[in-house]
Amino acid sequence: MSVEDRFSAALHNTARMWRLALDRRLRDLGVSQAGWVSIAYIAKTQGPLSQGELANLVQVEAATMVSTIDRLEKAGLVLRVASESDRRVKHVVLTPAGEVLYGKVRARADEMRRDILGHIEPEKLAMTADILENIQALIETP
Repeated sequence: MSVEDRFSAALHNTARMWRLALDRRLRDLGVSQAGWVSIAYIAKTQGPLSQGELANLVQVEAATMVSTIDRLEKAGLVLRVASESDRRVKHVVLTPAGEVLYGKVRARADEMRRDILGHIEPEKLAMTADILENIQALIETP
């Protein structure tokens, strides 16, 4: 197997395994991967975030995001708030319960990150991050 094939397989499998491992750590919180990813983006974004912007960040179709937001809203974790400048636009904000859940998600994600990445030399980790960021930039550049 070529180094390029090994790299592609390792990248794909590691990303999938990382998400699955985090899902296992978050399972008892009662939120799906789509839910916790959405909550994390809402929490980390400065200022209002529209449903469409959230869909773009999570990299899902708008209809899929509507379903995810519906579930989160029903669970009392988010609210849809009409935009002050455009009544057609709905912003998604965390409720106090959503903020508490994000704190738990963040703590467990940080713990997992430390558990896994703590076994890798800091220099190698920095080099890997640089390489992955370069690849992202190459992919994003037309």
